[in-house]
Amino acid sequence: MTNGKGFSHRPMGRMGALGIGGQKAKNTKETFKRLAGYFSNHKIKLFGIFLLVVTATIMTTTATRLIGVGIDDYIFFGDLAGLSRLCLIMLGMYLVISSFTWIQGLIMIHIAQGIVAKIREEVFNKLQLLPLKYFDSRPNGDIMSRVVNDVDNISNTLNQCISQILTSVFTVAFTFIAMLMLSPTLTIISVVTIPIMIFLTKIIAKKSKVFFLNRQEKLGNLNGYVEEIISGQKVVKIFNKEENKIEEFKKINDDLLNFGIKAEIYSGALAPISTALNNANYATIVLVGGVMILTGMPMTVGIISTFVTYSRQFTRPLNEIANLTNMAMSALAGAERVFEIIDEEPEPKDDEDAYDLDVVSGKVELENISFSYVENTPVLKNLSLYANPGQTVALVGPTGAGKTTIINLLTRFYDIENGSIKLDEHDIRKITRNSLRSSLGIVLQDTHLFIGTIEDNIRYGRLEATFDEIKAAAKTANAHEFIKRLPDGYKTILVDGGSSLSQGQRQMISIARAILFDPSILILDEATSSVDTRTEVRIQEAMKNLMKGRTNFVIAHRLSTIRDADLIAVINNGEIIERGTHEELLDKKGFYYNLYISQFREETA
Repeated sequence: MTNGKGFSHRPMGRMGALGIGGQKAKNTKETFKRLAGYFSNHKIKLFGIFLLVVTATIMTTTATRLIGVGIDDYIFFGDLAGLSRLCLIMLGMYLVISSFTWIQGLIMIHIAQGIVAKIREEVFNKLQLLPLKYFDSRPNGDIMSRVVNDVDNISNTLNQCISQILTSVFTVAFTFIAMLMLSPTLTIISVVTIPIMIFLTKIIAKKSKVFFLNRQEKLGNLNGYVEEIISGQKVVKIFNKEENKIEEFKKINDDLLNFGIKAEIYSGALAPISTALNNANYATIVLVGGVMILTGMPMTVGIISTFVTYSRQFTRPLNEIANLTNMAMSALAGAERVFEIIDEEPEPKDDEDAYDLDVVSGKVELENISFSYVENTPVLKNLSLYANPGQTVALVGPTGAGKTTIINLLTRFYDIENGSIKLDEHDIRKITRNSLRSSLGIVLQDTHLFIGTIEDNIRYGRLEATFDEIKAAAKTANAHEFIKRLPDGYKTILVDGGSSLSQGQRQMISIARAILFDPSILILDEATSSVDTRTEVRIQEAMKNLMKGRTNFVIAHRLSTIRDADLIAVINNGEIIERGTHEELLDKKGFYYNLYISQFREETA
């Protein structure tokens, strides 16, 4: 059981080794098909939109034709009464069209938001199933950008695109039929610009997609950088690196600006081009129509007027489709990034013959284990370590020696490459992960508290616990006294990881959480290295209460805190170079002795 944050190991240089960085666009058609698959649960609503769009489009086409009829049959003959009746009919049609458009918009909102909610749920659920190495190898900001920004991009596109595309397609189809019925000659003139627009749209869409994808990637980089700097503001200010960080941000922001400008330039290029082509088209229609009237060909002013309006109705949807194509390219670029998370390999499932452990005594055996985060860069080398039930085993050594990696393997955040790890004589790969982790309690140096009350945070490990049990755990962890002095006591709301509390207070809440969880095996990772001496005494007392009757693994830099450990394993370069009790290791006058003496001098200096 973790405290919510878990152990991780982040060796330098793994980003490049794992290929994280520049991303290539996947198959657009496949992404589109996959996104379209989310509409399968909304067929009835989509059919309703289809009927509304078709009806509204037919009525729009008919109303436009009535404009020409009004000119030819009523205005030229001075029939005011007939013109009035015609205008009332047109007004009623446009009111119905507006109502239908509003209704289809409402339906589309429900469809789009339902789809986006499902995608968000799939992404979040997948994040809970991914192995720890996924988070170790990717910036948190990039993951957040995919879950928030890219999904919002999909949402905005679905809200705007679907009904507009349907409307545009049917408007083009019905308008084209109406134009042919009026004048095949003027129809040919009207459609001359279409091949040009299709050609330009294809070129621009291909270019803009690349820039939109790069823009989304750069936005993820920017989010990650901002998150890192906000969380590390104290360090930035201590080392006077404000100007340096401003310059670094400027470079990242300039990259985003560069791709953002290119994406918008390409996506915006179609509008002025299409406007120029349309204006030329209108002028040509009026010119040819006028010549037809003057030469006695079958043509009227009303038909010319209707045709100009039809031409606008015909080309405007094409322009909208072109603009929506760019929006869709941006959404598909975001969808690709979102689907990459959904398609990630989850944490391997338990073996089919895996089983739960009903009772755990706490015997742990690590035999000849080897492990590498990056190929050909071993972190542990044929390491063996044993702990009997109720024993306390301390792991000491320099940073990067492999101490935390041992815990990562014991908890199965990562799986060993060679050797075996056994719990009560059972290979942990044969035990279900839930059963294994339910036997483990972890207290980290960097405590993680969730948004909610202190009571909720202590109860996190055992949701069915009563308030009396929570209070008893807090008393054992020496946390009850400071909690009851808070204005709302156990109902005090914690935000931002409990930043309103001291590090020691947060640590004691974390210990209370582990006490309430009541694990058979306890893991303590530098649990007192960030507190003052007085608070350390109280935390040490709380930890002694927690450690009673359990098998304990303690990672410690302060060697004075592990004098009473049953076994101290000294690890360096992935190997145990010394082992024994505190007194035995001091008598050897080896690595541990030198480490202890140097630390003792530092503490007494």
